[in-house]
Amino acid sequence: MREVEPIRLSALTTLHTGAAPERMLEASTADELVEALRDVWSRGDDWFVLGGGSNLFVGDAPFEGTVIRILTQGIEELPSPHAGRIRLRAQAGHAWDDLVAYAVEHGYAGLEAMSGIPGTVGAAPVQNIGAYGQEVQETLVEVELLDEHADEIVTVPASELGLGFRTSVFKHHYGSEPHRRAVILSITVDLLVAGERVVRGEQLRRALALEGDEPVPLRWVRERILATRASKGMLLDEDDPDTHGVGSFFQNAIVPESVARALPPECPRWPVSPDLDAVTVIPLASYDGLVPPSKPERAEVKVSAAWLIEQAGIRKGFKLPRSRASVSTKHALALTNRGGATAAEVSELARFIQSRVHSEFGLVLQPEPVLVGVEL
Repeated sequence: MREVEPIRLSALTTLHTGAAPERMLEASTADELVEALRDVWSRGDDWFVLGGGSNLFVGDAPFEGTVIRILTQGIEELPSPHAGRIRLRAQAGHAWDDLVAYAVEHGYAGLEAMSGIPGTVGAAPVQNIGAYGQEVQETLVEVELLDEHADEIVTVPASELGLGFRTSVFKHHYGSEPHRRAVILSITVDLLVAGERVVRGEQLRRALALEGDEPVPLRWVRERILATRASKGMLLDEDDPDTHGVGSFFQNAIVPESVARALPPECPRWPVSPDLDAVTVIPLASYDGLVPPSKPERAEVKVSAAWLIEQAGIRKGFKLPRSRASVSTKHALALTNRGGATAAEVSELARFIQSRVHSEFGLVLQPEPVLVGVEL
Protein backbone atom coordinates (compact mmCIF):
# COMPACT_ATOMS: atom_id res chain seq x y z
CA MET A 1 0.00 0.00 0.00
CA ARG A 2 1.03 3.62 -0.42
CA GLU A 3 0.01 6.58 1.70
CA VAL A 4 -0.46 9.55 -0.62
CA GLU A 5 -1.31 13.21 -0.33
CA PRO A 6 -5.09 13.33 0.02
CA ILE A 7 -6.94 14.41 -3.14
CA ARG A 8 -10.22 16.28 -3.15
CA LEU A 9 -12.95 13.71 -3.58
CA SER A 10 -14.64 16.03 -6.06
CA ALA A 11 -11.80 15.03 -8.44
CA LEU A 12 -12.33 11.30 -7.83
CA THR A 13 -16.12 11.04 -7.96
CA THR A 14 -18.35 11.43 -11.00
CA LEU A 15 -20.72 13.80 -9.18
CA HIS A 16 -17.70 16.04 -8.44
CA THR A 17 -18.49 16.80 -4.79
CA GLY A 18 -16.40 16.32 -1.66
CA ALA A 19 -13.33 17.82 0.01
CA ALA A 20 -10.01 16.08 0.59
CA PRO A 21 -10.16 13.44 3.35
CA GLU A 22 -7.89 13.43 6.36
CA ARG A 23 -5.84 10.48 5.04
CA MET A 24 -5.63 8.52 1.78
CA LEU A 25 -4.12 5.13 0.91
CA GLU A 26 -3.76 3.45 -2.49
CA ALA A 27 -3.72 -0.31 -3.12
CA SER A 28 -2.71 -1.75 -6.52
CA THR A 29 -2.72 -5.45 -5.58
CA ALA A 30 -4.96 -7.65 -3.47
CA ASP A 31 -2.18 -8.02 -0.91
CA GLU A 32 -1.77 -4.24 -0.69
CA LEU A 33 -5.51 -3.86 -0.27
CA VAL A 34 -5.57 -6.34 2.62
CA GLU A 35 -2.58 -4.56 4.17
CA ALA A 36 -4.30 -1.18 3.88
CA LEU A 37 -7.50 -2.47 5.45
CA ARG A 38 -5.68 -4.03 8.37
CA ASP A 39 -3.71 -0.83 8.88
CA VAL A 40 -6.88 1.27 9.04
CA TRP A 41 -8.68 -1.18 11.31
CA SER A 42 -5.75 -1.37 13.70
CA ARG A 43 -5.75 2.43 13.98
CA GLY A 44 -9.48 2.57 14.64
CA ASP A 45 -10.00 5.12 11.84
CA ASP A 46 -13.30 5.89 10.18
CA TRP A 47 -12.84 4.62 6.63
CA PHE A 48 -14.37 3.80 3.30
CA VAL A 49 -13.06 2.32 0.08
CA LEU A 50 -13.17 4.18 -3.22
CA GLY A 51 -13.26 2.54 -6.63
CA GLY A 52 -14.54 4.47 -9.64
CA GLY A 53 -16.47 6.96 -7.49
CA SER A 54 -19.51 6.64 -9.74
CA ASN A 55 -22.00 5.66 -7.05
CA LEU A 56 -20.82 7.96 -4.28
CA PHE A 57 -22.34 11.22 -3.09
CA VAL A 58 -19.88 12.92 -0.71
CA GLY A 59 -20.66 15.90 1.50
CA ASP A 60 -18.83 19.22 1.55
CA ALA A 61 -17.06 18.78 4.89
CA PRO A 62 -13.72 16.93 4.85
CA PHE A 63 -14.04 13.23 5.72
CA GLU A 64 -12.36 12.72 9.11
CA GLY A 65 -10.83 9.35 8.41
CA THR A 66 -9.05 7.29 5.77
CA VAL A 67 -10.09 6.71 2.19
CA ILE A 68 -8.62 3.59 0.55
CA ARG A 69 -8.44 3.76 -3.25
CA ILE A 70 -8.81 0.29 -4.81
CA LEU A 71 -6.67 0.16 -7.96
CA THR A 72 -6.37 -3.62 -8.38
CA GLN A 73 -6.66 -5.03 -11.92
CA GLY A 74 -7.00 -8.37 -13.69
CA ILE A 75 -9.36 -10.95 -15.22
CA GLU A 76 -8.78 -14.70 -14.94
CA GLU A 77 -10.62 -17.41 -16.89
CA LEU A 78 -11.68 -20.46 -14.88
CA PRO A 79 -13.49 -23.67 -15.84
CA SER A 80 -17.20 -23.89 -15.05
CA PRO A 81 -18.79 -27.08 -13.71
CA HIS A 82 -21.61 -26.51 -16.20
CA ALA A 83 -21.28 -27.53 -19.84
CA GLY A 84 -21.06 -24.70 -22.33
CA ARG A 85 -20.18 -22.12 -19.69
CA ILE A 86 -17.07 -20.39 -18.36
CA ARG A 87 -16.17 -18.48 -15.23
CA LEU A 88 -14.38 -15.15 -15.00
CA ARG A 89 -12.70 -13.95 -11.82
CA ALA A 90 -12.04 -10.20 -11.80
CA GLN A 91 -10.18 -8.08 -9.27
CA ALA A 92 -12.20 -5.52 -7.34
CA GLY A 93 -10.53 -2.44 -8.86
CA HIS A 94 -11.07 -3.55 -12.46
CA ALA A 95 -13.46 -1.28 -14.36
CA TRP A 96 -16.86 -2.94 -14.65
CA ASP A 97 -17.36 -1.99 -18.29
CA ASP A 98 -13.93 -3.39 -19.16
CA LEU A 99 -15.09 -6.73 -17.73
CA VAL A 100 -18.27 -6.56 -19.83
CA ALA A 101 -16.23 -5.67 -22.93
CA TYR A 102 -13.90 -8.63 -22.27
CA ALA A 103 -16.85 -11.02 -21.95
CA VAL A 104 -18.53 -9.78 -25.13
CA GLU A 105 -15.26 -9.82 -27.11
CA HIS A 106 -14.69 -13.47 -26.15
CA GLY A 107 -18.29 -14.53 -26.77
CA TYR A 108 -19.36 -14.96 -23.13
CA ALA A 109 -23.02 -14.04 -22.55
CA GLY A 110 -24.67 -12.76 -19.39
CA LEU A 111 -23.30 -9.26 -18.81
CA GLU A 112 -23.91 -7.46 -22.11
CA ALA A 113 -27.06 -5.58 -21.07
CA MET A 114 -25.00 -3.97 -18.29
CA SER A 115 -22.60 -2.38 -20.78
CA GLY A 116 -21.59 1.17 -19.98
CA ILE A 117 -22.37 1.04 -16.25
CA PRO A 118 -19.56 3.03 -14.60
CA GLY A 119 -17.63 1.98 -11.54
CA THR A 120 -15.56 -1.02 -10.55
CA VAL A 121 -16.09 -4.75 -10.30
CA GLY A 122 -15.92 -4.77 -6.50
CA ALA A 123 -18.80 -2.32 -6.25
CA ALA A 124 -21.07 -4.37 -8.52
CA PRO A 125 -22.37 -6.88 -5.91
CA VAL A 126 -22.65 -4.18 -3.22
CA GLN A 127 -25.29 -2.43 -5.30
CA ASN A 128 -26.36 -5.55 -7.20
CA ILE A 129 -26.07 -3.37 -10.28
CA GLY A 130 -28.36 -3.98 -13.19
CA ALA A 131 -29.79 -2.51 -16.36
CA TYR A 132 -32.59 -3.37 -18.77
CA GLY A 133 -33.72 -6.33 -16.68
CA GLN A 134 -30.27 -7.92 -16.27
CA GLU A 135 -28.61 -7.95 -12.83
CA VAL A 136 -25.28 -9.09 -11.40
CA GLN A 137 -26.98 -11.66 -9.19
CA GLU A 138 -27.98 -13.68 -12.29
CA THR A 139 -24.38 -14.63 -13.06
CA LEU A 140 -22.49 -14.01 -9.80
CA VAL A 141 -21.07 -17.20 -8.28
CA GLU A 142 -19.00 -15.95 -5.35
CA VAL A 143 -16.87 -13.16 -3.97
CA GLU A 144 -13.57 -13.08 -2.12
CA LEU A 145 -13.74 -10.67 0.78
CA LEU A 146 -12.19 -9.57 4.02
CA ASP A 147 -14.57 -8.86 6.88
CA GLU A 148 -13.76 -5.91 9.12
CA HIS A 149 -11.20 -6.92 11.78
CA ALA A 150 -11.06 -10.51 10.42
CA ASP A 151 -7.77 -12.36 10.01
CA GLU A 152 -8.56 -14.48 6.97
CA ILE A 153 -9.83 -13.82 3.46
CA VAL A 154 -12.99 -15.84 2.84
CA THR A 155 -14.85 -16.93 -0.28
CA VAL A 156 -18.60 -16.39 0.06
CA PRO A 157 -21.21 -17.79 -2.35
CA ALA A 158 -23.60 -15.35 -3.96
CA SER A 159 -26.52 -16.99 -2.18
CA GLU A 160 -25.24 -15.63 1.14
CA LEU A 161 -24.92 -12.00 0.03
CA GLY A 162 -28.55 -10.95 0.45
CA LEU A 163 -28.76 -9.80 -3.16
CA GLY A 164 -31.96 -7.98 -4.06
CA PHE A 165 -33.07 -4.99 -6.06
CA ARG A 166 -30.06 -2.62 -5.79
CA THR A 167 -29.09 -4.07 -2.44
CA SER A 168 -26.92 -6.61 -0.63
CA VAL A 169 -25.60 -7.30 2.85
CA PHE A 170 -22.83 -4.79 2.10
CA LYS A 171 -25.06 -1.87 1.12
CA HIS A 172 -25.10 1.27 3.25
CA HIS A 173 -28.81 2.03 3.10
CA TYR A 174 -29.68 5.57 4.04
CA GLY A 175 -29.97 5.84 7.80
CA SER A 176 -28.65 2.36 8.58
CA GLU A 177 -25.44 0.34 8.73
CA PRO A 178 -24.77 -2.58 6.38
CA HIS A 179 -25.46 -6.08 7.66
CA ARG A 180 -21.89 -7.07 6.85
CA ARG A 181 -18.95 -4.68 7.03
CA ALA A 182 -16.49 -6.17 4.59
CA VAL A 183 -14.51 -5.29 1.48
CA ILE A 184 -14.75 -7.33 -1.71
CA LEU A 185 -11.37 -8.34 -3.17
CA SER A 186 -12.61 -10.15 -6.29
CA ILE A 187 -15.77 -11.53 -7.85
CA THR A 188 -16.47 -14.63 -9.98
CA VAL A 189 -19.22 -14.80 -12.59
CA ASP A 190 -20.47 -17.78 -14.58
CA LEU A 191 -21.27 -17.00 -18.23
CA LEU A 192 -22.68 -18.81 -21.25
CA VAL A 193 -20.19 -19.44 -24.07
CA ALA A 194 -22.17 -18.07 -27.00
CA GLY A 195 -21.43 -15.27 -29.45
CA GLU A 196 -25.15 -14.60 -29.82
CA ARG A 197 -28.28 -15.10 -27.76
CA VAL A 198 -32.05 -14.95 -27.86
CA VAL A 199 -33.16 -11.96 -25.80
CA ARG A 200 -36.07 -12.83 -23.49
CA GLY A 201 -36.39 -10.01 -20.97
CA GLU A 202 -39.14 -7.46 -21.67
CA GLN A 203 -37.08 -4.42 -20.65
CA LEU A 204 -34.10 -5.42 -22.76
CA ARG A 205 -36.25 -6.34 -25.77
CA ARG A 206 -37.91 -2.95 -25.55
CA ALA A 207 -34.57 -1.15 -25.30
CA LEU A 208 -33.26 -3.05 -28.34
CA ALA A 209 -36.53 -2.66 -30.31
CA LEU A 210 -36.68 -6.41 -30.91
CA GLU A 211 -39.78 -8.07 -32.30
CA GLY A 212 -38.79 -11.62 -33.28
CA ASP A 213 -37.07 -14.40 -31.36
CA GLU A 214 -34.04 -14.73 -33.58
CA PRO A 215 -30.61 -14.80 -31.85
CA VAL A 216 -28.68 -11.52 -31.93
CA PRO A 217 -24.90 -11.05 -31.61
CA LEU A 218 -23.56 -10.00 -28.20
CA ARG A 219 -21.54 -7.22 -29.84
CA TRP A 220 -24.72 -5.82 -31.41
CA VAL A 221 -26.48 -5.86 -28.02
CA ARG A 222 -23.54 -4.06 -26.41
CA GLU A 223 -23.35 -1.42 -29.15
CA ARG A 224 -27.08 -0.71 -28.90
CA ILE A 225 -26.98 -0.48 -25.11
CA LEU A 226 -24.00 1.88 -25.20
CA ALA A 227 -25.76 4.08 -27.76
CA THR A 228 -28.93 4.12 -25.65
CA ARG A 229 -27.03 5.04 -22.49
CA ALA A 230 -25.14 7.78 -24.33
CA SER A 231 -28.41 9.28 -25.60
CA LYS A 232 -29.58 9.51 -21.97
CA GLY A 233 -26.33 11.01 -20.66
CA MET A 234 -25.50 7.78 -18.83
CA LEU A 235 -22.03 7.31 -20.32
CA LEU A 236 -19.25 9.26 -18.63
CA ASP A 237 -17.97 12.14 -20.76
CA GLU A 238 -15.94 14.97 -19.21
CA ASP A 239 -17.19 17.33 -21.92
CA ASP A 240 -20.85 16.59 -21.22
CA PRO A 241 -22.21 18.00 -17.92
CA ASP A 242 -25.20 15.66 -18.20
CA THR A 243 -22.86 12.80 -17.30
CA HIS A 244 -21.43 14.50 -14.21
CA GLY A 245 -23.59 12.59 -11.78
CA VAL A 246 -24.12 9.12 -10.33
CA GLY A 247 -26.30 7.77 -13.11
CA SER A 248 -29.76 7.13 -11.72
CA PHE A 249 -29.91 9.19 -8.53
CA PHE A 250 -33.15 7.58 -7.36
CA GLN A 251 -34.15 3.92 -7.43
CA ASN A 252 -37.15 2.77 -9.39
CA ALA A 253 -39.83 2.17 -6.78
CA ILE A 254 -40.79 -1.41 -5.83
CA VAL A 255 -44.40 -1.35 -4.65
CA PRO A 256 -47.20 -3.85 -3.97
CA GLU A 257 -49.37 -4.57 -6.98
CA SER A 258 -52.29 -2.88 -5.22
CA VAL A 259 -50.29 0.38 -5.00
CA ALA A 260 -49.22 0.13 -8.64
CA ARG A 261 -52.88 -0.25 -9.71
CA ALA A 262 -53.62 3.11 -8.08
CA LEU A 263 -51.06 4.86 -10.29
CA PRO A 264 -52.07 6.20 -13.69
CA PRO A 265 -52.16 3.36 -16.27
CA GLU A 266 -49.57 5.08 -18.45
CA CYS A 267 -46.92 4.81 -15.69
CA PRO A 268 -44.30 2.31 -16.94
CA ARG A 269 -44.11 -0.76 -14.73
CA TRP A 270 -42.54 -4.20 -14.69
CA PRO A 271 -43.46 -7.23 -12.56
CA VAL A 272 -40.93 -8.34 -9.96
CA SER A 273 -40.68 -12.10 -10.31
CA PRO A 274 -41.12 -14.15 -7.13
CA ASP A 275 -38.66 -16.90 -6.29
CA LEU A 276 -40.21 -19.88 -8.09
CA ASP A 277 -37.48 -22.22 -6.83
CA ALA A 278 -37.93 -21.48 -3.14
CA VAL A 279 -37.38 -24.58 -0.98
CA THR A 280 -39.41 -25.43 2.11
CA VAL A 281 -37.24 -27.05 4.81
CA ILE A 282 -39.04 -29.18 7.42
CA PRO A 283 -36.99 -30.54 10.36
CA LEU A 284 -37.09 -34.34 10.24
CA ALA A 285 -38.08 -34.59 13.91
CA SER A 286 -41.24 -32.59 13.29
CA TYR A 287 -42.21 -34.10 9.91
CA ASP A 288 -45.64 -35.78 10.12
CA GLY A 289 -45.99 -36.77 6.50
CA LEU A 290 -47.73 -33.57 5.47
CA VAL A 291 -46.17 -30.65 3.64
CA PRO A 292 -47.78 -27.35 4.67
CA PRO A 293 -49.16 -25.26 1.84
CA SER A 294 -46.78 -22.53 0.74
CA LYS A 295 -47.70 -18.97 1.56
CA PRO A 296 -48.61 -16.96 -1.52
CA GLU A 297 -45.99 -14.42 -2.50
CA ARG A 298 -47.09 -10.81 -2.32
CA ALA A 299 -47.08 -9.58 -5.91
CA GLU A 300 -44.76 -6.62 -6.36
CA VAL A 301 -44.22 -4.25 -9.24
CA LYS A 302 -41.31 -2.01 -10.22
CA VAL A 303 -42.47 1.41 -11.41
CA SER A 304 -40.51 4.04 -13.28
CA ALA A 305 -39.06 6.71 -10.99
CA ALA A 306 -38.21 8.85 -14.03
CA TRP A 307 -41.87 8.88 -15.07
CA LEU A 308 -42.99 9.76 -11.54
CA ILE A 309 -40.52 12.65 -11.43
CA GLU A 310 -41.60 14.11 -14.76
CA GLN A 311 -45.29 13.74 -13.97
CA ALA A 312 -44.68 15.54 -10.67
CA GLY A 313 -43.68 18.57 -12.72
CA ILE A 314 -39.89 18.13 -12.71
CA ARG A 315 -38.72 18.36 -16.31
CA LYS A 316 -35.38 17.48 -17.83
CA GLY A 317 -32.95 20.32 -17.19
CA PHE A 318 -34.87 21.57 -14.14
CA LYS A 319 -32.87 23.41 -11.48
CA LEU A 320 -33.63 25.51 -8.44
CA PRO A 321 -32.86 29.25 -8.55
CA ARG A 322 -29.15 30.13 -8.27
CA SER A 323 -28.21 26.44 -8.07
CA ARG A 324 -25.42 24.79 -10.04
CA ALA A 325 -27.08 21.38 -9.70
CA SER A 326 -29.79 20.32 -12.12
CA VAL A 327 -31.73 17.41 -13.51
CA SER A 328 -30.02 16.08 -16.61
CA THR A 329 -31.28 17.54 -19.89
CA LYS A 330 -31.41 13.96 -21.22
CA HIS A 331 -32.86 11.90 -18.37
CA ALA A 332 -35.15 12.89 -15.51
CA LEU A 333 -33.64 10.32 -13.15
CA ALA A 334 -30.13 11.79 -13.22
CA LEU A 335 -29.05 14.73 -11.03
CA THR A 336 -26.00 16.49 -12.38
CA ASN A 337 -23.29 18.91 -11.33
CA ARG A 338 -23.23 21.65 -13.95
CA GLY A 339 -19.91 22.96 -12.66
CA GLY A 340 -18.86 23.78 -9.11
CA ALA A 341 -22.09 22.63 -7.45
CA THR A 342 -21.74 21.82 -3.76
CA ALA A 343 -23.15 18.73 -2.11
CA ALA A 344 -25.61 21.04 -0.37
CA GLU A 345 -26.97 22.21 -3.72
CA VAL A 346 -27.38 18.63 -4.99
CA SER A 347 -29.08 17.66 -1.73
CA GLU A 348 -31.48 20.57 -1.96
CA LEU A 349 -32.51 19.51 -5.45
CA ALA A 350 -32.90 15.86 -4.41
CA ARG A 351 -35.11 16.76 -1.44
CA PHE A 352 -37.27 19.00 -3.62
CA ILE A 353 -37.82 16.16 -6.11
CA GLN A 354 -38.65 13.72 -3.31
CA SER A 355 -41.20 16.12 -1.88
CA ARG A 356 -42.87 16.71 -5.25
CA VAL A 357 -43.19 12.99 -6.02
CA HIS A 358 -44.46 12.24 -2.52
CA SER A 359 -47.00 15.04 -2.74
CA GLU A 360 -48.26 13.88 -6.14
CA PHE A 361 -48.16 10.08 -5.79
CA GLY A 362 -47.59 9.29 -2.10
CA LEU A 363 -44.31 7.49 -2.81
CA VAL A 364 -40.93 8.33 -1.28
CA LEU A 365 -38.11 7.89 -3.78
CA GLN A 366 -34.98 6.35 -2.26
CA PRO A 367 -31.50 7.55 -3.27
CA GLU A 368 -29.40 5.01 -5.14
CA PRO A 369 -25.83 6.22 -4.42
CA VAL A 370 -23.94 5.67 -1.19
CA LEU A 371 -24.11 8.85 0.90
CA VAL A 372 -21.02 9.97 2.85
CA GLY A 373 -21.49 13.01 5.07
CA VAL A 374 -24.79 13.84 3.37
CA GLU A 375 -28.37 13.88 4.62
CA LEU A 376 -31.51 13.83 2.49
